[in-house]
Amino acid sequence: MNKFAAVTGAGSGIGRACALGLLKEGWTVALLGRRADALKETASLAPAGSRTLAVPCDVGSEEQVAAAFQTIEREFGRLDLLFNNAGMGLPATTPDEVSGADWRRVVDANLNGSFYCLSQAFRIMKSQKPMGGRIINNGSISAYAPRPGSIAYTATKHAVSGLTKTAALDGRPFDIAVGQIDIGNAASEMTARMVNGVLQPDGSMRPEPRMDLQSVVDAFLTMSRMPLSSNMLFVNVMATKMPFVGRG
Repeated sequence: MNKFAAVTGAGSGIGRACALGLLKEGWTVALLGRRADALKETASLAPAGSRTLAVPCDVGSEEQVAAAFQTIEREFGRLDLLFNNAGMGLPATTPDEVSGADWRRVVDANLNGSFYCLSQAFRIMKSQKPMGGRIINNGSISAYAPRPGSIAYTATKHAVSGLTKTAALDGRPFDIAVGQIDIGNAASEMTARMVNGVLQPDGSMRPEPRMDLQSVVDAFLTMSRMPLSSNMLFVNVMATKMPFVGRG
């Protein structure tokens, strides 16, 4: 049976790697992201014979998300998996230096976008036959423990955990399994600065170890393969030696 997935933030990093992982396992994948050229590049890396659908979309726009999922529903006929991956952060700074506009940008990308996509996925998964599907939200180590200077990112990632828990309950009557993957220091564009040094809670700047993206893909695919009767509610995959417990 054909399996249909949607991956947000699919133009680079974790989103691209996980989308390609799904394609290698035979999924048909809708690639969502703001940059059409980046989505095209992801599609060009897909295995021969696989099917992708590039859908340019800013997840922070409710209207764009609704239009994107209408396209997915029209082209695929159903949706079996959503990877709610798109997100962003800000340069490290204290709360008084975060503008309202920057705060709203992070909330729109990380929290509102996750909700808009989850809501649309619920709509499709509830009405399709057979009913149901899986939603995996990209949380973060910051969903548990903050970094200094990360108030907008950390607040939204804590909120994503609430989104996951509530949606997991709300999905039960409809065979919709909702889980969260919390990733720490995966080697991607977003974590490139960690090689040279990252601000620590004690005020020092120290390099941090990173893990290969394939480790994230492997954990994500393990979640995606589970039957809908089982759910990995929270999965933590991280560079073994990164500061996390106690942030040290």
